[in-house]
Amino acid sequence: MVRRLSLAAARRIAVDAQGLNRPRPAKVGPASLRREIARLGVLQLDTVNVFERSHYLPLFSRLGRFDRTALDRLIHHDQRATKLGAYTEYLAHEAAILPVADWPLWAWHRARPEKPSTAKWMAANQRLLGEVLDEFRASGPMRIKDLDHPQNVPTAGGWWNKNEAYWAATLLWRRGDLVVVGRDRFERILAAADDVLPPEARAEVPQDEAIVELIRRASVAYGVATLADLADYPRLKVATARSAVETLVSRGELEPVEVDGWAQQAWLARGQRVPRTVTAAALLSPFDPLVWFRPRAERLFGFRYRISIYKPAAQREHGYYVLPVLVDDELVGRVDLKADRKAGILRVQHAHIEPGAAGRSAELTVRVAPLLAEAAAWQGLAEVAFTGPGTWTPALSAACPRP
Repeated sequence: MVRRLSLAAARRIAVDAQGLNRPRPAKVGPASLRREIARLGVLQLDTVNVFERSHYLPLFSRLGRFDRTALDRLIHHDQRATKLGAYTEYLAHEAAILPVADWPLWAWHRARPEKPSTAKWMAANQRLLGEVLDEFRASGPMRIKDLDHPQNVPTAGGWWNKNEAYWAATLLWRRGDLVVVGRDRFERILAAADDVLPPEARAEVPQDEAIVELIRRASVAYGVATLADLADYPRLKVATARSAVETLVSRGELEPVEVDGWAQQAWLARGQRVPRTVTAAALLSPFDPLVWFRPRAERLFGFRYRISIYKPAAQREHGYYVLPVLVDDELVGRVDLKADRKAGILRVQHAHIEPGAAGRSAELTVRVAPLLAEAAAWQGLAEVAFTGPGTWTPALSAACPRP
């Protein structure tokens, strides 16, 4: 008989597997940061910093206030890195921070054929690609804009409008000839892979083995998941992930289960407990693994979420940089946050409580108002100010402490 799980049990498993159902450490040091990165597998990167850049937020959600410069030191951000540390970046999910030790798992990805338009460009620009790589080999780690190449000039819109040298360096990184050793003011610092990768990271895990391992890790990170869920974690095609799931079932790493209300087959990771209760309260990044695969968030939590930062203002239902609000095993609301660092204020530009949670507004407000105060303090801001509308705005505004 295939084990059957209630939807509530599946939610509790998901929250537990993501490390959100654990007491926060009294002190957050490098070891705590490394453990959480290992649990998540990757930290997705994004350029938007209206509240805080996305890679800091999953750690804040799980650990509470931590020294962001400690993470910067760990991953070589905001410094002119001259050597590779324990972390790098690659297209693991989207562009993401991952351990250098995982570099061999992505050898198959770096070797796969480019789409026709990219392959055509590369064929026409072999000389440029070679010259850019040679300069990195000769000069060592640097930003792309530091390349001394005649094609590396600002375009009409400045450095953010990409020139041909930029695309050459980016493709060399995707192909594995260049490696990210850190960032300076959020610009990648790249180096020739042959110069900085340790010998153990130069190994290549065969594609089939690598995909099985990536899906196994996804299953542990999710706790319970469908095939589509598992495939999305490392951004694989469902057809690619299917045979890996079969292998993991045969090894006893995955247990087939049915989840109430899910039309698709699901699998439970070996060793994953089914907690009777979970205690969690967190503001989640739009790119947090608990919610980054939108169909899963909708299936698990009944929470339909679409990122708003690319929409015109008039089309934004809940604001610009909208963070889902987790309380225990439910997504109960969303808040649009802006860190006004000049004024020293965390601006809550929109606060919405989900319709199904509105009847518990008083209880939930007591749990969530301290999260906003904590977020402000983490950002070094003295005040939380509610500056926009929303169904939750009056209650949260009344509950948030005044300076």
